Amino acid sequence: MPFGLGGQELLVILVIILVLFGGKKIPELMRGVGKGVGELQKGVEEGKRSMAEAMKQEETVPVVTPAPAAVAPTPTDTPKSA
Repeated sequence: MPFGLGGQELLVILVIILVLFGGKKIPELMRGVGKGVGELQKGVEEGKRSMAEAMKQEETVPVVTPAPAAVAPTPTDTPKSA
């Protein structure tokens, strides 16, 4: 059983839901839950696609390292005239 629940536990939960919401509201409630799960699945798939696309773009973009800049001598590097 899902989540480690047995048959009796699920039956008790279903009876409590039936008492709380009534027989007429349960189909509406389940329809809303189904739509919510569907939206969640769409969001997860969209996230997977965008991550795969970003990874693909990362592979195709060459990495350019800048050339080292010339360093100007500091006053301590120049020889002192006596």
